[in-house]
Amino acid sequence: MHENFDACLAHLLKHEGGFVNHKDDPGGATNLGVTQAVWEDWIDRTVSEENIRALTPAKVAPLYQELYWDRVKGDKLPFGVDYCVFDAAVNSGVSRAAKWLQTTVGAVADGAIGEQTLKQVLLTNPQMIIDKYSAIRLEFLKGRSTWPTFGKGWERRVEEVKATAHKMCGG
Repeated sequence: MHENFDACLAHLLKHEGGFVNHKDDPGGATNLGVTQAVWEDWIDRTVSEENIRALTPAKVAPLYQELYWDRVKGDKLPFGVDYCVFDAAVNSGVSRAAKWLQTTVGAVADGAIGEQTLKQVLLTNPQMIIDKYSAIRLEFLKGRSTWPTFGKGWERRVEEVKATAHKMCGG
């Protein structure tokens, strides 16, 4: 359908930010949204905190494309919906992000976006998908044990993703 990955990644990286190693974040040392464990799996070797600090958008783009964008079928989703689902996949997991989309459009919520889900997506107003999807995502985040620590930032992120997604799809 289209290639919107670069634009979506640029927006995503604004939220993911630079290097952090927050004591209450179970992800540990993270840069550009990529945890040390994920990076080690990706490159198939152990790395130091300094290696994580040295990550750049160009280095992490292939990881984001293969592990998140491609798995949520970003190129087959309407503009805006692609960004919503991609951002949620990075933040909360691919399967969960897919289930939220499936629930939003009335497809079987099995956690894998396939042809039936894509048909339902294309039959549904993208603006409505973005609104309902964002509400489901925020409700999930409010139930997390780390909501008291990270909730304000997560809520701001969901609202900003929603607003950007609406703009991407012409709303």
